[in-house]
Amino acid sequence: QLQLVESGGGLVHPGGSLRLSCAVSGFTLDYYAIAWFRQAPGKEREGLSCISSNGADYADSVKGRFTISRDAVKNTVYLQMNSLSPDDTAVYYCAADPRMYCTLVDEYDYWGQGAQVTVSP
Repeated sequence: QLQLVESGGGLVHPGGSLRLSCAVSGFTLDYYAIAWFRQAPGKEREGLSCISSNGADYADSVKGRFTISRDAVKNTVYLQMNSLSPDDTAVYYCAADPRMYCTLVDEYDYWGQGAQVTVSP
C-alpha cells in the first residue's frame, strides 16, 4: 500500500528554519515524482517544490529559501526551509505521482496527512 507520512512541522520564530520529511512506503522514489504543497487558511493550495529522477523545481515564492532533496536509501524526501516568515504559516503536504518529470501543478494522486508549520514571534 502506497503511503506518505510528513514530519518535522512545528512552531518557529520569524527568520528561523525547519526541515520537513516525507517518508514514503509502497513504492520507490526512482519512478515517482514527489512534491511539496502548502495550504493556509482561506487560501488555495500552493505548489512549492518538487523532485524527480530528472531534477527539481521551485515556486518563485520559495526559491532561494527552500531546498528539496531525497534519500533513496531511506525512501524519504526532505524540504529544508530557511528564512521563514509568518506568510509561510500553513499546513504542508507531500504528494507523489508515478511520473519521470515533476510538476508544481496539483496533479498528484497520493497525498500525506499534512504537517502544520507555524511561524510566529
